[in-house]
Amino acid sequence: MTDLPARRLLLVHAHPDDESINNGATMARYAAEGALVTLVTCTLGEEGEVIPPALAHLAAARDDTLGPHRRGELAAAMKELGVTDHRFLGGAGRYRDSGMMGAEQNHRPNAFWSADLDEAAGHLVEVIREVRPQVLVTYDPDGGYGHPDHIQAHRVATRAAELAADAAHRPGAGAPHTIAKIYWNRVPRSVAEEGFAALRAEDPEVFPAIAGIGDVPGVVDDDLVTTVIDGTGHEDAKTAAMRAHVTQIALQGPYFALSNDLGQPVFTTEYYELAAGTPGAPAGERERDLFAGVPGAGR
Repeated sequence: MTDLPARRLLLVHAHPDDESINNGATMARYAAEGALVTLVTCTLGEEGEVIPPALAHLAAARDDTLGPHRRGELAAAMKELGVTDHRFLGGAGRYRDSGMMGAEQNHRPNAFWSADLDEAAGHLVEVIREVRPQVLVTYDPDGGYGHPDHIQAHRVATRAAELAADAAHRPGAGAPHTIAKIYWNRVPRSVAEEGFAALRAEDPEVFPAIAGIGDVPGVVDDDLVTTVIDGTGHEDAKTAAMRAHVTQIALQGPYFALSNDLGQPVFTTEYYELAAGTPGAPAGERERDLFAGVPGAGR
């Protein structure tokens, strides 16, 4: 890829829809500002449950065509966010959704959870050396909530960042590149509490029941959050992207539910923890830009 923009952001996610829920406003904001936003999705999400009854036949236990369908949903979501660079790790269908932790699907030969770490990371190394991102966003070591594909996405992203910077690793696969900052997706506990309090006060019957804070991936104590990205002006893009994932997400105003029918707030301000790299804000203050402090990444 030639003529790269000054700011380049790479996000690594496990399944289609994870990106829109976690980072939709961030992606839309940086894409609108002219940054190169690259999304790498590790599986097609073949094992997901299907919400609309009319599409129930797509499920793995029936036609097993949910993966290709979700590929189309993801393309529609990326159009809403203004993101033009989206890839699947190793190509679409290279790794299959592993299902929930402990499921039989974890151990299938092509399950992402069973993938060789360095082999899977090698596919991401190629992307890193091509687009040369200064910033990488992925999950924490627990994958946010313990899903095997989320954990594996963290491992693959972390390992790929190491290998991409190593000049001795596959010298013919592009020039080495060091990612300046690595972030984990987060939600401050106070923000989650406020969001659920609003849901209970404003529209408690919008869904059959209300989720708990433990159902939200990446919730941590506020002091672990290093970075806040204001999604003002990009709320509609985020919710439109979420709505594009019609098999997985039901939206009602500022709230949504997954297949469990448990209502949750949509967060249009998004939060991160800087896991590697130099902070771009004074001690005790939160960054307001993922590229803060990155040389040459000024707007």
